[in-house]
Amino acid sequence: MYYYINGNLVELNQTYAAIDCGGVCYKLNISMSTFSKLSPLVGKKALLYTYLNVKEDVLELYGFYDNEEKTAFVHLISVSGVGPKAAISILSAMNAQSFALAVFSNDPKAITKAQGVGLKTAQKIIIELKDKIAKDFTASDNSADMINDVPGKGVISDAISALVVLGYSRSDALGAIRKVNTEQPLENIIRDSLKQLVKSR
Repeated sequence: MYYYINGNLVELNQTYAAIDCGGVCYKLNISMSTFSKLSPLVGKKALLYTYLNVKEDVLELYGFYDNEEKTAFVHLISVSGVGPKAAISILSAMNAQSFALAVFSNDPKAITKAQGVGLKTAQKIIIELKDKIAKDFTASDNSADMINDVPGKGVISDAISALVVLGYSRSDALGAIRKVNTEQPLENIIRDSLKQLVKSR
């Protein structure tokens, strides 16, 4: 119904933001990640991407500083047993990039840092979302050709996707991965590749 709301940020706390848009004030539930980014904008123009959660007796509007966080939220609430409050809790404990990395590297303990999220729920999230998140960051045809030249291309594809989520280009990600041992577990490949990327800056 609403794609985004753009207006004057009149009120902000750790759980919601109030945006005045054309004389109508919208209250949007937010994560701590969005809160920290909005803090300097109180009294100024702010834009939040939105998701409208429809219940039997209430409409709840959620706001996100960027589309990456909104996409992560939508993926999370698609998991059976994970509602909007749990999704916001997870995105308050980690940003969208860190969440995607936790899924790619099969790290449920990172997700359990969110309040109210247990190990079984975190494991279920990883199982159900790994393929969905990978599709959001599918390599281009050129990248796919390069991946085919690397041993263990399935793991390499996952590692590249994780690095792209973290903001690196696919070519830079592949260049870093070529310099590390690709026969180790995925999380180690990502960790070592990140070290290579930091060195090259």
